[in-house]
Amino acid sequence: MKSIPKSGYYYPNRLALATFNSLIDMMGRNGFNAMLNLAHLRNYINNQPPDDLEKGFDFADFSAIQVALEEMYGEEGGHLFIKRAGRSTFTQALKNHGAMVGVTNEAFCCLPLEIQLRIGMQALARIMTQISDQRTTVSENASEIIYTVHKCPHCLDRISNDRCICCFEIGLLEEGLKWISGGLQFAISETECIAKGDEVCEYTIEKQPINAEYQVKD
Repeated sequence: MKSIPKSGYYYPNRLALATFNSLIDMMGRNGFNAMLNLAHLRNYINNQPPDDLEKGFDFADFSAIQVALEEMYGEEGGHLFIKRAGRSTFTQALKNHGAMVGVTNEAFCCLPLEIQLRIGMQALARIMTQISDQRTTVSENASEIIYTVHKCPHCLDRISNDRCICCFEIGLLEEGLKWISGGLQFAISETECIAKGDEVCEYTIEKQPINAEYQVKD
């Protein structure tokens, strides 16, 4: 695969480390090192990012990891790996970070679900904007929350024609929403993607959980 030029935009080392740890658990050390070699990231073999919030992991390197996973396991398999890494990264690096801590307190848990989702997604977007160069905003309509990434590390320098490909972010959102709601699951879809020519990567989250036994109260 071709090398992706460095972007000058960065994720914090801690999020990169959490992603590395997740992929090592899934692939094994040898498979992970082979992926790094394919992604032109040999400098990270046996040299993982430090566990700190310094902005030290270039967006280009995140994008290269997903491309390498797709080449190794096919598009569907690669997307599955990176989506699982997104879930694990939230659990390892974000759920106890700053504003996210408040979503487990007693007062928050007593709020209506729609307000929990609004506050929780705004908190996650604020954290991602503060700790990385990924500028993120949240809006909503009557039935959906819209989570918008204006600078995306996951599809940098990629062209996907008519497909949305940012599976890491979907995994991260799935786990974040589960944490915010006390275990509920929500339908999430990437509806716009920079890789297919859109201006942003946009994710729609249905406010109604997909857990069959739960119904949002009016």
